[in-house]
Amino acid sequence: MGSGTPLRRFPVRFAALLLFTLGGALAGAAQEQEETRGAPAEPADAAEIRAQITLAESLLGKTADRGAILYFLAASNASLRETLPALDLLKKCLVLKEGFDPSGDNAFAVLRTSPDFRKLVEQVHKDFPLVTHSHIAFTTTAKDLFPEGLAYDPANDSFYLSSIYHRKIVRIPHEGKEVDFVPGDLYNLLPVLGIRVNSSDGTIWSASANEDAGTSELLHFDRSGALLARYSPTEKGKHEFNDVVVLRGGDVILTDTLANEVERFDARTHTFTPLHVARELLFPNGIALTDYEQALYVADQFGIVRVDLQSGASAEVDPGPRNTLAGVDGLYWHKGSLVGIQNGIGTPRVAAFHLSADGLHAARATVLESPLKTPSTGALHDDDFYFIVNTEIDNLNGEHILDLTRLAPVRIAVVRLP
Repeated sequence: MGSGTPLRRFPVRFAALLLFTLGGALAGAAQEQEETRGAPAEPADAAEIRAQITLAESLLGKTADRGAILYFLAASNASLRETLPALDLLKKCLVLKEGFDPSGDNAFAVLRTSPDFRKLVEQVHKDFPLVTHSHIAFTTTAKDLFPEGLAYDPANDSFYLSSIYHRKIVRIPHEGKEVDFVPGDLYNLLPVLGIRVNSSDGTIWSASANEDAGTSELLHFDRSGALLARYSPTEKGKHEFNDVVVLRGGDVILTDTLANEVERFDARTHTFTPLHVARELLFPNGIALTDYEQALYVADQFGIVRVDLQSGASAEVDPGPRNTLAGVDGLYWHKGSLVGIQNGIGTPRVAAFHLSADGLHAARATVLESPLKTPSTGALHDDDFYFIVNTEIDNLNGEHILDLTRLAPVRIAVVRLP
């Protein structure tokens, strides 16, 4: 996560970035103090926010999901304390009834006392009521993991959970408590984010990143947790390797949230090559492969792009009316559907999107759990989807826990997929 990314990384990205989370709240508090002295102040990242607004405006009419663009613009204007345009853009977004819910988005803190904003939220909750289909599968004993990535290994019936705060990976047996798989003090790792198991050889690949510094590494571990190799990006600039998928041949494809790119890592030459996609991406995040590796799906702030891995052709997936594919954090392929944890639509939710035969249209959407507060990624186990319910990422500012009394065990929930 980096500034402006969905609630998931750094904080998060995870940072996510905390244009819309804690960073935004703190900036707002500092700004209010400044305003009390009679001098309006903008957040420190105002120039970056305005550049993102310019990009979003350039995509209006060019993407399949107009509501996603409008929501992003509304949240960005609210972060700049430009309340009138923020409210107007939010109204235009919510009238489309796609599922956006601003009530849980700190970007709109400046609007929460507005009667118009409260009316909008009331209508959203009428249109999209509470959905509870999951149940808690297990909890961790540790309360300060601040997890980001979750993966399942059928070979040993275990889950792997990455920790941003402790910069480590824990293994959780299906019927047991967590143990360190990669201890945090062993390899001087960066905060550990997305994680996947290579089904061909059982090794573990993970993304890691320090969002503030813009440094990142792709990590490769053997089945015992020993570090096999670590790879840094070769291009200059800030990087945040985020989520990963592993091809049967050994190559890795990953999202680089800060560079706004999707990279293919060649396991033989150890080089990174950007993939071409149909439109400019903003904070690419979740990523998923189809069963036979014919296509790759990449999620960003505005939707999901499909990439044909044989031809290289790419196109945006059409969410259809009254639906959005925006702001997906974790993304997974399951029997012709995409399962996503959506953090970039205000109040997060888990949803399954059944795709058309060509993979370019969401023929049907099923909300599986909503609303959530600080979820992150998930993992598939047959027809069950496990996901992190409470990263508690809003209680972490960089390397500092804000309130020790709020610490709670990590809860992993499970829901049966349609």
